[in-house]
Amino acid sequence: MIERGLIIGGVEQPAVSGEAFDVLSPATEDVMGRVPRGQAADVDLAVAAARKGFDQWHSLTPSAREAVLLKAADIMATEGEQRYLDLLIDESGSVINKARYEIMRTADLLRAAAGEVRRLYGDTMPNDDPSKISMVFREPLGVVASIVPYNAPLLLLTKMTAFPLAAGNSVVIKPSEETPLIAIEYAKLLVEAGLPAQAISVVTGFGAECGAPLVSHDDIDAIAVTGSTATGKAIGKVAVEKMRPAQLELGGKSALLVLNDFEAKEAAAIAIDGMFTHAGQICMANSRIVVEAGIYDEFIAEMKTACEQLAIGDVRDTNTAYGPLINRRALEKVLEHIEDAKSRGTELLTGGEVHDGLTLQPTVLLEPPRDATAWCDESFGPLTSVVKAKDLDEAIALANDSIFGLSAGVLTHNIKRGFKAAREIRSGAVHIGMHSFQSNAMAPIGGLGDSGIGRSGGQFSTEEFTELKWISVELGD
Repeated sequence: MIERGLIIGGVEQPAVSGEAFDVLSPATEDVMGRVPRGQAADVDLAVAAARKGFDQWHSLTPSAREAVLLKAADIMATEGEQRYLDLLIDESGSVINKARYEIMRTADLLRAAAGEVRRLYGDTMPNDDPSKISMVFREPLGVVASIVPYNAPLLLLTKMTAFPLAAGNSVVIKPSEETPLIAIEYAKLLVEAGLPAQAISVVTGFGAECGAPLVSHDDIDAIAVTGSTATGKAIGKVAVEKMRPAQLELGGKSALLVLNDFEAKEAAAIAIDGMFTHAGQICMANSRIVVEAGIYDEFIAEMKTACEQLAIGDVRDTNTAYGPLINRRALEKVLEHIEDAKSRGTELLTGGEVHDGLTLQPTVLLEPPRDATAWCDESFGPLTSVVKAKDLDEAIALANDSIFGLSAGVLTHNIKRGFKAAREIRSGAVHIGMHSFQSNAMAPIGGLGDSGIGRSGGQFSTEEFTELKWISVELGD
């Protein structure tokens, strides 16, 4: 049983109300921890601390800020497994390989953010009056509220805090109520690395009681959200009303196109990797697979075989592909999507049953109705749909048959056809020869439509969490 407090100004403390809530392990559904139930009064304390922390942090030299982030990266690289491996497995239901990957990538993200400290470039511009000089400075926004999801609770937390910090901002973190323990330990690590204690706070709690007071707080200067489209739209409305920038990385229903020239067995292996990693609880997962007619029959046969050979369940076995969904509500949502499709005559290629506890078999539907929830909505679980396209143009049209536009993949060896698809698919990213779930610390991650607004990663995060200031000087008499 792990008991932790809110992190406010470097001090671990209970909620003002004294209330707390339990943290459950998805693998067992047993209580594994207890954290404070933060509310508006706690948010006030956290934001006040962050305001002071902002003044301390952004006034440091670039080399000092860079050193903090590099030290944090070194600690993560050398001690990350000791500190976070069991937490990632027990709190988020990650299998051991995914947990190790997340720790490794977190260290990379911290190093990438450290590099951005020295890339806060300004500019000069021509002026018709030779006695005047015009300059553009890039300055931090202030206090950033980071609303963090449960599916990659360490990696995404780092992405949503390290880059704002690199730009000179302070942050207040509201982690998912499903995975608060990881966020608390992460904040401690950054302070250990030398971050001013008041520059980072963690308020644990529920959306209406804790998240809403945070994003609407008068002393918040910007908002970073990774989460569901519904949550993002609600927060986006608040951001507009408060006239503050918000970077919203939201849901997805990403398409994977399998074209005729690609080998079916290899395509199925790629599709499974892009879909069933972390039980499909990834916004970029290829939950819609569009297959050109010439390879369709062979592909679905290979897909069925590969799915039935996946090892699932035991989160500490390195051979296990994925473990449980985060909670029972998530499982029930996926099952509802499956039943909706089946009730309307959709063929179930494989899966559809609960393996054990919160772990669902890898599930593939064939040709669901285009208004079925399994095709239209984000299932966020181990469920994908396969449909046939007569040619590339129809495949592209099917990929674009969505309100989302986060990522896509195109499996082909024909670069001309691959580029045609990449240019015509309406999506924030398209990956040729790969599945739709790709990650790069420096790439602009984000989407179109209901997949959000803005981009995160490298210089793109720097741009999101800084503002431009034009300064001109008169040098004449």
